[in-house]
Amino acid sequence: MLPYALTIFLSAFLLFLVQPLIAKQILPWFGGSASVWNTCMLFFQTLLLAGYAYADRSVQHLNAKRQVILHAVLLVLSLLCLPIIASESWKPQGDEDPIIRILGLLVATIGLPYALLSTTTPLIQAWYWQSFKQAVPYRLFALSNAASLAALLGYPTLIEPFFGGRQTALVWSVGYAIFALLCIWVGWKSISAPASLSSTVEGRSLAPQSHEDESAAGKTQQGSTQSPPLSARLAWIVLSALGSAVLLAVTNHLTQNISSVPFLWVLPLALYLITFIICFDRPGWYHRGFWGVAAAISLPVMVYFADSLALFQVSGLYAAGLFAVCMFCHGELASLKPHPSQLTRFYLAMSLGGALGALSIAIGAPMLLSGYYELHITLAVIALVLLWRSFDSTWIWRFSSAGLVAAVLFLVHDELEAYRLGIREMERNFYGVVRTRDYPSEPGFRYMLHGAINHGGQLQGEPFEMMPATYYSPNSGYGRLFQAMPEGPKRVGLIGLGAGALAAYAQSGDHWVIYEINPAVVDLAKKEFSFLDRMKAPYEIVLGDGRLALEREAPRQYDVLAVDAFSGDSIPIHLVTKEAMAAYVKHLAPGGVIVFQATNRFVDLPPVAKRLADAFGLEAVLVEDSPQFTTGPERWYLHTDQIIMTKNKDVLKHPAFKEAKPINLRPDVGVFTDDHSNLLRILKH
Repeated sequence: MLPYALTIFLSAFLLFLVQPLIAKQILPWFGGSASVWNTCMLFFQTLLLAGYAYADRSVQHLNAKRQVILHAVLLVLSLLCLPIIASESWKPQGDEDPIIRILGLLVATIGLPYALLSTTTPLIQAWYWQSFKQAVPYRLFALSNAASLAALLGYPTLIEPFFGGRQTALVWSVGYAIFALLCIWVGWKSISAPASLSSTVEGRSLAPQSHEDESAAGKTQQGSTQSPPLSARLAWIVLSALGSAVLLAVTNHLTQNISSVPFLWVLPLALYLITFIICFDRPGWYHRGFWGVAAAISLPVMVYFADSLALFQVSGLYAAGLFAVCMFCHGELASLKPHPSQLTRFYLAMSLGGALGALSIAIGAPMLLSGYYELHITLAVIALVLLWRSFDSTWIWRFSSAGLVAAVLFLVHDELEAYRLGIREMERNFYGVVRTRDYPSEPGFRYMLHGAINHGGQLQGEPFEMMPATYYSPNSGYGRLFQAMPEGPKRVGLIGLGAGALAAYAQSGDHWVIYEINPAVVDLAKKEFSFLDRMKAPYEIVLGDGRLALEREAPRQYDVLAVDAFSGDSIPIHLVTKEAMAAYVKHLAPGGVIVFQATNRFVDLPPVAKRLADAFGLEAVLVEDSPQFTTGPERWYLHTDQIIMTKNKDVLKHPAFKEAKPINLRPDVGVFTDDHSNLLRILKH
């Protein structure tokens, strides 16, 4: 038993450790978007499907010796892919389809090793069952999920805070080589077992020979060795797909409004895996009545709070709701698991469902839905599945499930109506949903939303249109900086366009370069707002990630370089690393100034910025502005935190900065790099 268990444990640990590891490697290349993780999850689920399909076909159509030889050859070939460090040749140039590029990068970097790791759990379980006829295969599945959970929880808490990504990738590669050797040894051990695989008839898997053998498989498994009916196989796929879809929908909801970082990826995935462990290792812990009610209560709560900006407060509700829903889906799935002779087919159906769920959120939703509706739709479908699974229960349970469906559908309709209320334009792509909305006030105000976050706006009508409202008021860091800068033409770089409100500070003779990764933002800034049309200086727009563009370009000699790009409510982490700072400094004119927009609800950015400033010999101060206007156009001046960095002491001595605050260092926050950063330490409490 031990060699089989050890092989499965190591493979599952490596399988789930590589997921946040490789996703974090490539996150800076694709704008820090929340969709990077969803695309990676689509890849992981698809490769899992391919691995399970390989295991199923191998067990069904090859004899023991051929199975082991084929698998050993593939394992040896996969060693040529090591180490798993993404080539910089995959960095986008600005006009590529990010989904296609991410999938190609992942195939080239970890495709074969990941696919072979994916085969391990079903293949090793099949080898064990066919060799020893003992009722343990499904507990080995629970063991694999426990190893996966250990990897997921260990990465953000024990690995990411202390080890760099490149260092971790090298250690992972060594671990994979050890796994390959162990797996090959277990394969040969299976061939030589007393009741070995060698008795498998080619083209047919070995089934138990007696009632006693069959009962040894465990009372919770379906007794028949025949192929399960179509209805059962469809249920495997549907329940797996819903668990996967709700996982990605909840993860996307949190990351697009807080920050796209490994911690917020792995926490929902860990809850998802815990439900697998419970349902397959301790099936007695699943009770349809209890978990069905828990899921039923969670669904309307999650729908109701879908638009809440108090994400730290409601994230606990989403975690509990995700757990309850996954317990229901996976508990029902475990109750339908077949005889061990059909386990590779069962795992294949489960992985197909997981891949379809990931496909629906990562690809289907952005292509087919104009707005962010997938969370609501997924929760509504789960309510329908609760009703479906209640058909063989008491009439009270069926009646209650029908009432739940009606309540959830009503709430979904109501929430989606509120989501569209007052919306003028809405565009969706890989980088999320961008909307514009008019607020009825005097004067009128139009603003841009990315997800649920205000990304700037414009007052309507003369003489207010070129008034820099929202985060750019005269007393903000930006307003004070342009007061303090010497007279004369300036070269200004801006990373992150938003509605274009910062263009209100442009003067005749200036030259502005605007870096924007999201084409939808550029389209709506030109179509719905007049800042760019009316700005006094010429400008050029560079489409693509601002940091990557700066790395490619020759020095621009900017007098002001504004880093104002946001993913949801926080600046992407790859824009506040040492490597990013080197690109900014390269483009800075003597006496130039870098400005970081630090206004957000969740991340304590000033200590990070202070470390970066010190590393490059810059002085950094924090400018806070908390306007108190309640009427007139000034009511649209919002609270802001902006960080000013420069070597130009004359600028900081200007009276405009007399209220600027020094930034205190935090001993637990070091210099962030692409290889090493830790969001957990800078989350606001």
